[in-house]
Amino acid sequence: MSVAVRILLVDDHPLVRAGFHRLLQADEEIEIVAEADNGLEAFSYYKDLQPDLVLMDLSMPTDAESPETTTNINGGLEAIRRIISYDSNARVLVLTVMESEPFPAHVIQAGARGYLTKRCAPEELLHAVHEVYAGRSYLSESIRDKLGPTFGDASPLAKLTKRETQIFSLLAEGYSVSQVAEEMFLSPKTVRAHRTNILRKLELSNNSELVHLAIRYGIVQA
Repeated sequence: MSVAVRILLVDDHPLVRAGFHRLLQADEEIEIVAEADNGLEAFSYYKDLQPDLVLMDLSMPTDAESPETTTNINGGLEAIRRIISYDSNARVLVLTVMESEPFPAHVIQAGARGYLTKRCAPEELLHAVHEVYAGRSYLSESIRDKLGPTFGDASPLAKLTKRETQIFSLLAEGYSVSQVAEEMFLSPKTVRAHRTNILRKLELSNNSELVHLAIRYGIVQA
């Protein structure tokens, strides 16, 4: 019998984790060694257990102390960066509902080896796990079909830097400038400057237009 792929499963929704746990464990070559529901816990488990692969959602709290309202893409991106900073050879496969750019590009830039959407078939998930474990990268076919050959330029959001994307997401979720500043450990003046740049780059006039754009690209729900 071949050696099992040891997986750390990360998602802040217990029912979702349970479903993926059952699906993955049905494969005799896969073993779930731990589950985490926030970015900080994921990083801690990674250091302690050294799993072969991390399968994680993108939208989650940064840590267990964060209230539910702080659940956003920053939690997942920060966890990826911490894990990759600790181990540059870490194999991270993202499984998320976020399908539009710039999230796939930012996830890959952060160091993840693969990107799947939660609409994927079970067979595709298992295939992606084995591909990433083997040292190869994997991008969901639905992502490839949506983005086409101009990966990274499929939406106006691709114009934003990583930090601007984080601030854009928080503003779209209804955060005030002061709340964004507190969440990201920035000064309100810095956040306002970033907000001005974001509106300019996206050719928007106000927060209302920003929210509508975020809904259009599936970053927040209407």
